[in-house]
Amino acid sequence: MTTTAPPPAAAPGALRRRPGLGGLQVLGQGPLFTAAVAVLFVLVLVAVLAPVLAPYDPESLDLSASLVGTTGDHLLGTDQSGRDILSRLIDGARTGLLGPLLVVGVSTLLGTLLGVVAAWRGGWADAVVSRSMDMVFAIPGLLLAILLVAVVGSGMTAPVIAMAVAYTPYVGRLVRGIAHQEKARPYIESYRVQGWSGWTICLRHLLPNIAPTVFAQSAMNFGYALMDLAALSFLGFGVQPPTADWGAMINEGQSALQQGAMLPALAPSACIVLAVVAFGIVGEGLADRIAKRER
Repeated sequence: MTTTAPPPAAAPGALRRRPGLGGLQVLGQGPLFTAAVAVLFVLVLVAVLAPVLAPYDPESLDLSASLVGTTGDHLLGTDQSGRDILSRLIDGARTGLLGPLLVVGVSTLLGTLLGVVAAWRGGWADAVVSRSMDMVFAIPGLLLAILLVAVVGSGMTAPVIAMAVAYTPYVGRLVRGIAHQEKARPYIESYRVQGWSGWTICLRHLLPNIAPTVFAQSAMNFGYALMDLAALSFLGFGVQPPTADWGAMINEGQSALQQGAMLPALAPSACIVLAVVAFGIVGEGLADRIAKRER
């Protein structure tokens, strides 16, 4: 990371900037953290290679093989329509991870921009941004998604937009708070004395220093977004059948439970729980690392 030395007349220790992302080592957090990272790596790999890894077409129907138990041909059995559950789980990882990725990406970008502007400019800009985020906080994300689905229609687009809007204030408030603290540090004033513009200081120094905290929060938000989008699909407002999606698969598997078949609903539920817990552990691990570095 490129840095600019503080003015010679100032005390070096007093104006030294924090290490930012370069000082955040995510490895060595313990076996639980390592296991969570490994789980996420496998999930991403499965999502990327889904067309290659899926043993069957996830949307192919075979009513003669309805609710077949675990066999050599179907390791996790089949659902009511005779579709291979393992293939649908693998293919569902794509929609299961893509939706939260879009939500977290958009909300983090918008929240970081609004938070930095509010903290750096202060005054009326801070008041407008803060009140706007308070207004969004007043509307539950799931309700906003349902309202948008009623207008736009079901599918991935409306829930992703609604969740991105709902998550933006969480990121914005976090960034505003830590940006206020960072703005008060001596190295910021030293760059101002040297004639650096506010946007240059923010882009080259303030943002890299608050990035670790934002990154840790984004990891936790990813798990929450995954759970929210799965809930919307379960309710019928998200991804629609026959497209494979973990939340929709749980909804479809409810009727199978009455017939004694557990896997159609249990398998996607386990995938959601595993992914959410893994993202939570990674986010908490990164947050702990940041807290130790700040001491």
